[in-house]
Amino acid sequence: MTDPQNAPATLTLAFRPVPLSEKIIGTVLLLVVLVLPACGSSPTNTPTPTATSSAATPTSTTSAPQQTATSEPGATTTAISPSSTATSLSGYPIQVYFSKFPDSLNNFNTVFPVNRLSPTMAVATFAIQLLIAGPTLSERGAGYFSEFNSILTGPSSCSAPYPTDGPDFTLTLNMKGSTPAQGTATLRLCRATSSPGIGADARILAEINATLKQFSNIKNVVILTQAGHCFADESGQDRCLK
Repeated sequence: MTDPQNAPATLTLAFRPVPLSEKIIGTVLLLVVLVLPACGSSPTNTPTPTATSSAATPTSTTSAPQQTATSEPGATTTAISPSSTATSLSGYPIQVYFSKFPDSLNNFNTVFPVNRLSPTMAVATFAIQLLIAGPTLSERGAGYFSEFNSILTGPSSCSAPYPTDGPDFTLTLNMKGSTPAQGTATLRLCRATSSPGIGADARILAEINATLKQFSNIKNVVILTQAGHCFADESGQDRCLK
């Protein structure tokens, strides 16, 4: 007979019904635990948008050179001193016409252009100032020359209202002396002249004419002395004003 006290104990498990809401919460938590490691295990590099910009290219537009600052009849421009002008590489391309050895000694009207830059819109005035200044050292070595500077003597009569330091000349557009004339430029010297001879006078006339007529609004040129007479006119009749 079996002793009731030594009989094996019977294991009784009791199960409690689990509410549906708890089942849903448990399922969600399980999914979260499974998904998070997967997300962290293989990171992807998402391209980062970057701003791009193109460099602005400076542009400059230049038209055919004209002496535009003084286009009305009787308007006068004065010469510009090279020492007071800009030295940058920007400006208006112009040409200055010089005589050249030996060609210009054989033919007084033969002149040759060299390239320059004008920092001012008063290109014709600046070109004549550069003609007076003469060719560069390297250009002189190549035979270029001008006698324009060497014939000017004495003080300027165009310094008003200042007592001294006036320009070498004035340049008036659309005037033939004191008479309105469209397309004619009158260059009047502000200093006395001392000419070495008719050859030098002819070369200077050729240089001035070629230098001024490169500009599209100058068709004819009148050159007057300080006293208002036609330059290099040995007749005394001022034929340039006729």
